[in-house]
Amino acid sequence: MANSPHGGILKDLYVRDEPIQASLQAEAETLPYVTLTERQLCDLELILNGGFSPLDGFLTQAEYTSVVETLRLPDGTLWAIPIYLDIARSELDKLGVSTGSRLTLRDPRDDQPLAIITVSDLYTPDFANEAEKVYGANDQAHPAVHYLFNNTRDTFVGGKLQAVNAPQHYDYVAIRRNPTEVRALFKKLNWTRVVAFQTRNPMHRAHRELTVRAARMRHANVLIQPVVGLTKPGDIDHFTRVRVYQAIMPKYPNGMAQLSLLPLAMRMGGPREALWHAIIRKNFGATHFIIGRDHAGPGTNSQGQDFYGPYEAQDLVLKYKDELDIEVVPFQMLTYLPDTDEYMPINEVPKETKTLNISGTELRRRLKTGAPIPEWFSYPEVVRILREANPPRDKQGFTVFLTGLHASGKEAIARALQVALNQEGGRSVSLLLGETIRHELSSELGYTKRERNINVARIGFVAAELTRAGAACIAAPIAPYDEARQLVRQQVDKTGGFYLVHVATPLEACIKNDRAGVYQRAINGEIKGFTGIDDVYEAPENPDLSADITKTSISQIVHEIILLLERDGYIGDR
Repeated sequence: MANSPHGGILKDLYVRDEPIQASLQAEAETLPYVTLTERQLCDLELILNGGFSPLDGFLTQAEYTSVVETLRLPDGTLWAIPIYLDIARSELDKLGVSTGSRLTLRDPRDDQPLAIITVSDLYTPDFANEAEKVYGANDQAHPAVHYLFNNTRDTFVGGKLQAVNAPQHYDYVAIRRNPTEVRALFKKLNWTRVVAFQTRNPMHRAHRELTVRAARMRHANVLIQPVVGLTKPGDIDHFTRVRVYQAIMPKYPNGMAQLSLLPLAMRMGGPREALWHAIIRKNFGATHFIIGRDHAGPGTNSQGQDFYGPYEAQDLVLKYKDELDIEVVPFQMLTYLPDTDEYMPINEVPKETKTLNISGTELRRRLKTGAPIPEWFSYPEVVRILREANPPRDKQGFTVFLTGLHASGKEAIARALQVALNQEGGRSVSLLLGETIRHELSSELGYTKRERNINVARIGFVAAELTRAGAACIAAPIAPYDEARQLVRQQVDKTGGFYLVHVATPLEACIKNDRAGVYQRAINGEIKGFTGIDDVYEAPENPDLSADITKTSISQIVHEIILLLERDGYIGDR
């Protein structure tokens, strides 16, 4: 039979509150409300469905303090990660929230009421203390600490929850199972010993071998339960990963394994997170849980050293194994032995035996460049999916962002570059000129700093979407402020290449080139806030290319941009 829930009772609030769901739905529409963040949405779903048992609400101050300081709830039950509802004090004051208030929690995606919280207390957390005690260091190189200081609001709201509606998902619905459903599946399949495997990365042959070894060692079946909530920034998107998991499932012997998704917001908390993961899998009914090397590790700190030791997570969970009541299956890293065509834990490999491995960095390089990925490392079906999601550079989009004063020549460069890229072929080319964008997208905006930044942000959004679609985007606004340009770079970098070109033509030459006489009108005081005259232009400090049309021909500037693109593999045949 399935393992007993943590704390003895599965706190499935949907089942508990089903008899009064209609009245809760009606009440939720009358209450003040807050819209959840993406992390809060993940946390709420797992509280409501029992994945976070014994929690039945967001932590109160006493519970939060106890978890942070002792890894336990006030009643002594093990709990490793503080789960809180953070809301800005200003918003709480605006809503009139105080102790005893009832507040509706709404889904940020469709505005549906998901739960009602009865507020038991409001408190101000100590972020630095949480960073030190929970994540081991007050270092914003840690993604959870960065989130804590940059995304978490100043007031925590503690209180019990009542379930109104489950979050609506439209992806992979058949394999999104809550603890009650997973337990029912185990019962239907007559699974009595289940080893759970946590992952936030694509699975390859080594992962399949690791889970099968665990099953053999413990005479168990396997639950592959990947995280599809929030993971480490920069991770492969969950749509690609789930396609990989679905492709690898037929590689298991028939009846050995099942795939079920977990809507968890990871904190990358290493040892504490591993303990938390074990508790969650216990709530889903697993009897065993695999913990490998550097489980839920965030990488290196600001000094370039690993935040946690490679097996620190295993050590902490094993410390509490007697009261956890879920057996930990620790594993060393597996490595491939080409002479015998097998995988083996690295600590079991005989001396002087030849081994092979491909690191995550090397895999990303091979995907980026189109270099071969051997079948001993991954299955062809998996590689095909990863290549579709990570096309080589010559199939990816990019943005060339030209910035400079009015009449600096950036529009002429942009048009000439458009011709050159169309001649090159291979992708569509879009041209976003400053005046065109002003007319089509930002006609209501003026020329204050705020409005200029909004205009540039809109250009950045369009450029990022075009880049995501594999197009070449050429943008040529004035974009006088460095902060706005940097935000555009951040947007586009997530989807493809970004090149900042500073058209550094001197103001005197720009005035001379200005046939419309706009500069002269600004000099005469007829136009206020004109960039270069009575408003600042912040020259980029580190552009990818700087050009001056009084010194370099437009055709040469375009050629230099083309060379940048060729250098990085976006154009040309390698």
